[in-house]
Amino acid sequence: MSALHFTDANFKKEVLESNQPTLVDFWAGWCGPCKMIAPHIDELAKEYAGKMKIGKIDVDANPKVATEYGVMSIPTLIFFKNGRISGQIVGAVSKLDLKRNIEENL
Repeated sequence: MSALHFTDANFKKEVLESNQPTLVDFWAGWCGPCKMIAPHIDELAKEYAGKMKIGKIDVDANPKVATEYGVMSIPTLIFFKNGRISGQIVGAVSKLDLKRNIEENL
């Protein structure tokens, strides 16, 4: 299972109303650093399946959610727990850093 795909339409149900902690990767197809971390996001989605939902939202196709959460630069990764932000990472980070942040937000 690779990363889930979130949209403006399903964000509330899939992320805010989720009974699992959720990591959302705000990205765009033209973003180099986003492409660098994409494989890590997919690997971690598999690794944490059942413990944490991990997905991506394309900011160009879904500007509403990105605007709502003040995403100014990408990649921005936001952790949600019980419908609230529990953590945030801006910029490309290593898989190890991502994993550390996931563990802190489980």
